[in-house]
Amino acid sequence: MAFLRLPLILRLRQTLSPLNRHSIGSVSCFSSGSGSVEINISDEESRRRLHNRLLYRSRQRGFLELDLILGKWVEENILSLDEEKIRSLVDVLDLENPDLWKWLSGQEPPPDAINSNTVFSSIHAKVLENLNNYAAPATRAEPGQPWVRGWDDKRGLVGGPKHGNQ
Repeated sequence: MAFLRLPLILRLRQTLSPLNRHSIGSVSCFSSGSGSVEINISDEESRRRLHNRLLYRSRQRGFLELDLILGKWVEENILSLDEEKIRSLVDVLDLENPDLWKWLSGQEPPPDAINSNTVFSSIHAKVLENLNNYAAPATRAEPGQPWVRGWDDKRGLVGGPKHGNQ
C-alpha cells in the first residue's frame, strides 16, 4: 500500500521549496548544496544524531567498495570532526558513487574543487596508503587508466578470458 503513495510523495518533493524539502514523512534528502542537512552540534543529542546519520550514509551507499572505505574512515574520524569538516564530509557523501570511486582509487584525477576538500584528501590518502601496502603494483592499472583486470583465475587457460573480468 505504501508504494502506491510514492508517486504522490515524489510529486510533493518536486513542488516544495528547497528550504522545506529536507524531509517528508520518513523520506529524507541529504544535500549540503541546498542546505538541507542541518548541522547542529550544539548539544550532545544533536551531535549524536548527526554522527549516526553520517555514519549510516557512509556505510549504505550501495557500492560495496565505498561502503567499506567511507564507513571505516567515518567511524574512525567522526568524533574528531568540527563543523567545517562535517560540512566537507557531507560534500563528499553527496558525490556520485562511480565518480567518487574513480577519484579515490586514482583511476581519474579529481576536479580541483573536490581535491581541495580536506575530508576527501584524507580519505584519498588512506586509500592510496592501503593500495601501496596491500596491492601489488602489477595488479593495478597505471594512474589515470581504468582498471580492467578483475578476478580472472582462468586467464590464460583454454576458453578463459583474454583480458578483464569476462
